[in-house]
Amino acid sequence: MAVQWVLAVHVVVTMLVVVSLLCGHWPIFSGTFVEKIHYFLTFGAYDYFLRFVVAVFGSRGRNCFVTVEHYCCERPNPILQILYLVILGVTYYIIGKSSFRYIPSFYVSELHWYTSMIAVGVGVLLFLLTSFSDPGIVTAENVSKYISAYPYDEIIYVEKECSSCKILKCDYDLLDLNIVVYVIDVLPDLTTIVVGCSFGMQNNCIGEKNTRYFMAFLLWHFLICLYGAVVLGLILAGQLKEHNIIYILTVYYGVEHSFSRLSPHVVQWLLGSYNTQILLIMFLAIISLLLAGFFGYHAHLCLTNTTTNETFKWQDYISWKRKLNEAKASAAALKASIQTITGEAQAPESKWRAFFRKSPLQSEGVIVKNNLYDRGIISNVCEIIFPPSARRSFSHRKSE
Repeated sequence: MAVQWVLAVHVVVTMLVVVSLLCGHWPIFSGTFVEKIHYFLTFGAYDYFLRFVVAVFGSRGRNCFVTVEHYCCERPNPILQILYLVILGVTYYIIGKSSFRYIPSFYVSELHWYTSMIAVGVGVLLFLLTSFSDPGIVTAENVSKYISAYPYDEIIYVEKECSSCKILKCDYDLLDLNIVVYVIDVLPDLTTIVVGCSFGMQNNCIGEKNTRYFMAFLLWHFLICLYGAVVLGLILAGQLKEHNIIYILTVYYGVEHSFSRLSPHVVQWLLGSYNTQILLIMFLAIISLLLAGFFGYHAHLCLTNTTTNETFKWQDYISWKRKLNEAKASAAALKASIQTITGEAQAPESKWRAFFRKSPLQSEGVIVKNNLYDRGIISNVCEIIFPPSARRSFSHRKSE
């Protein structure tokens, strides 16, 4: 029973950490311990660690650590690429070493020997395509074609010149050359032209031309993790069947044949005999959930032709628009009050009408986010699968 309690506590702590890390900043958790855990994981722990480094090694040690952090987290480097390959290779090796000997079993056929290798191979191929494919680079030669294809919406994107290369920026902000590893070309930012510039797992910018590979990479790895967890679960179920555990528990030990009575004994037997497989199932299940959420978020961005950068810009725009409407409503209310005092107002309205009348500050209409680049789900998906710059019509566009 002690092992079961340890496993239960491990699951609860893991879920608490995941929820706090991903959702702790939500308003619903404001003032709760979830928000505090989120702050500690994202800011507090790092701040305390820097203080510890300063106390032990002084300012030089802190500067050295910050330099290493800058290289690892803010500059293009192959560390995460290597880490991905190590995690994938080690996980597959552990699964093969610990579980392949149970194949074939009662529920798993020999076919999974080959499908597992093919699944991992396709995952590595998508990783390489995402890492080393051209994201789509905006240059002085093709920027006018991009502007013709994606005109400025004059809301969150306006015409302006890139301070580094002195060419006009297209509808999405271009990154400064000091950040991007390219010397001459300027990389656009996110979705229609570039969906996101990141030096993360792929050590490459995710752009118009390789977004399809990135989305396929996320979806495929979610399916791989789910597939691995299901196959391992079927292997354990087959072992239960082959060893007649249910029969032994019910006939020889007199355990009642019900889920509530049998499950503690079955879990105890599995933990004692197949603890590696159970830990692998938990690991793959958690990773698959994270990948599903990550893929769902990016799928939403692709379906609406919106970028992460744009979501913040639209939030700022809507907030500014709302404050502007409130200011106009306040000015109108103030003007009406002044007219009432000076006797310039019309006859006073009924008290009942005034009671039920909406406040001037609440009378402004709903602010609509008019995304010029959202051309419908089908068109947006087609832009991801068939990038506009790779089409023949794009090369024949007239430069403006």
